[in-house]
Amino acid sequence: MKNKHNYITAALLFLLLALTGCAGRNLGRPADLKTDEALVIYCPHPLDFINPVVSEFEERTGISVQVQTGGTGELLEMVAEQKQPRCDIFWGGSLSTTIERRELFAPYISENESVVRPEFCNVEGNMTRFTDVPSVLMVNTNLIGGISIKGYGDLLQPELKGRIAMANPSVSSSSYEHLINMLYAMGNGDPEMGWDYVRAFCENLDGNLLESSSAVYRGVAEGRYTVGLTFEEGAAHYVASENSAVKLVYMEEGVISKPDVVCIAVGAEHVAEARAFVDFVTGRDAQTMIATTLDRRSVRTDVEEPDYLPDKDSLHIIYDDPAVVNENKQKWLSRFDDIFRATLTEGGKGAAE
Repeated sequence: MKNKHNYITAALLFLLLALTGCAGRNLGRPADLKTDEALVIYCPHPLDFINPVVSEFEERTGISVQVQTGGTGELLEMVAEQKQPRCDIFWGGSLSTTIERRELFAPYISENESVVRPEFCNVEGNMTRFTDVPSVLMVNTNLIGGISIKGYGDLLQPELKGRIAMANPSVSSSSYEHLINMLYAMGNGDPEMGWDYVRAFCENLDGNLLESSSAVYRGVAEGRYTVGLTFEEGAAHYVASENSAVKLVYMEEGVISKPDVVCIAVGAEHVAEARAFVDFVTGRDAQTMIATTLDRRSVRTDVEEPDYLPDKDSLHIIYDDPAVVNENKQKWLSRFDDIFRATLTEGGKGAAE
């Protein structure tokens, strides 16, 4: 593991810049700020990721924030139903999960769009990319013993039956990304050819399907599961700890790396504040803090990835077809659910096609 003193130094420098008021354009509160109300953010990120970023935003701008946490699917439904407190910002959730509901988001192009990597540009006009998030396997090194795990194929080993953590892809965007990834990786680029693998994988889950992304990485880190299907930051947070018994595995069959998003909700009651938040979290200072202390990869061209994560060029990166994924989302989720439910009876016989 590489020395974490660099990360601590970077964080201290970042805080110093914040206190001296020399670190970015959006340091003052918007002129039309509603001072008696809070900016409402719906967010599926872990709290230990949310809190540092929100605290820094509040400190720099004077804008108060109220965060509503939950699963990506649950929060999207709350936006659609205009639940209270009404959403101003939807922050998090993979692009594959959120883009199907893009009608929920208002047009806005961040002031930082010109320095976003070309593959992460806001081509829709209302879907700002926030970070670059590869799908990974998370392994508990205290539990793995002599079992070798290099990719999806290794998850079918009988020794791992019932010892694999995956969340329900209908509620977890990171698990839905894994479903997409395994369909393309195990289908050699043809997702329809990947369903035989999905069926065998579901049988090896042995009835375990968790209800949140956090239950996956926490379950592996705390020793309840040997291996989990998660997103890079969820596992990297533990890898960055010197006392952790966790390692990351980037699937040898291929890794799909997708961005998550930060979007302004249609009908937001705090538009100026919401725009300030989008600009802040895509700014160089916030993206540097995210990369150096919060274990995420930036979408900006001028911010490097964390030192202790592998260079993306060293990974076997593969790609899905966004049009196919968007068109088939509900069909694929239903098919996965049918297959998983079938494994609960008579060893998986009769799985739906």
